[in-house]
Amino acid sequence: MKHDHLAWPFFEDRHRELAAHLGNWASQYLNGKGHDADVDAQCRSLVRALGAAGWLRHAVAGTAYGGATEVIDTRAICLLRETLAFHHGLADFAFAMQGLGSGAISLAGTHAQRQRFLPRVAEGSALAAFALSEPEAGSDVAAMRCAARDDGDVYVIDGEKTWISNGGIADVYVLFARTGEAEGSRGISAFVVEAGTPGFEIAQRIDVIAPHPLARLRFEGCRVPKANRLGEPGEGFKIAMRTLDVFRTSVAAAALGFGRRALHEGLERARSREMFGQRLADFQLTQAKLAQMATTIDGAALLTYRAAWQRDQGQGVTREAAMAKMFSTEGAQQVIDAAVQLWGGAGVVHGNTVESLYREIRALRIYEGATEVQQLIIGRDLLKEA
Repeated sequence: MKHDHLAWPFFEDRHRELAAHLGNWASQYLNGKGHDADVDAQCRSLVRALGAAGWLRHAVAGTAYGGATEVIDTRAICLLRETLAFHHGLADFAFAMQGLGSGAISLAGTHAQRQRFLPRVAEGSALAAFALSEPEAGSDVAAMRCAARDDGDVYVIDGEKTWISNGGIADVYVLFARTGEAEGSRGISAFVVEAGTPGFEIAQRIDVIAPHPLARLRFEGCRVPKANRLGEPGEGFKIAMRTLDVFRTSVAAAALGFGRRALHEGLERARSREMFGQRLADFQLTQAKLAQMATTIDGAALLTYRAAWQRDQGQGVTREAAMAKMFSTEGAQQVIDAAVQLWGGAGVVHGNTVESLYREIRALRIYEGATEVQQLIIGRDLLKEA
């Protein structure tokens, strides 16, 4: 994987060194790794490997809690996700969920909460999950029904969550539930719920087109200590949005990594495939397709790292992150589709790299805010500014 874009002024030398070291590690550890039949076991193994190599330290905040920096470095997590996605989709997923699953603890946890959970996440000994979505409350978080009732020293939680990444294998779940301080999004609080807590069960494992651990969760009279609440009552929605604000740009980076790998595979195919007495690369139509793929990738990279750089400067990135997420995921889908077309029939054979990429990219256009939601965010922000 080439890192020509690291010469851009968005990056510092530490980012360039990080990308180089990770690229070497990924080439040695991840290249040639397929997806095991036991996805749960492979995901746990990847988390342990990422932790042992020190990469998960970048997914949590606070050096006292195992983090690489005091505040999560957005450019670093984007470079990590881009590189991991280029080499192995499940490795990117494993890294991303450690960050997203523990992000609310990094942002809103007390010293005791951070000390208890974050070091285990950073070292890869505990898997984390982010439990926000419900059967009737995906993008519309205000429609949440899962409720937490105050009962002395505990909250009693009842309800369901679904589409929860790492569901079924996570040790620590950051859960959002309605506590009723106000109507809509202002009456939601955040909690840390540990696997094995009585009243918490995995209701259903969900199989999706890319092999990732996913589940529906059920809570029935689940008693969670008040010490496990993150932030103040009613602050859950703000905590969730702050968490997504950190990691939404990294979704764009993952899409960028998938897109770069697709271009790499397309170039290899074009240069080696012989047809009609010449190489596939010699046809002008092929050259035009490759040009469009490369241009889309560069556009995605510019938007992604602009948003990451702005956030690291302390600037608001609501619009910029939405633009990066929308353009990068939609663009990567087009680039990967073009790569499959270049590979022809071989491109849809199970196990081919471009076939795997085709399945990996589809979910990124939906999770952490579907493309249509990003369009709404961008449009509303433009109107607000006007």
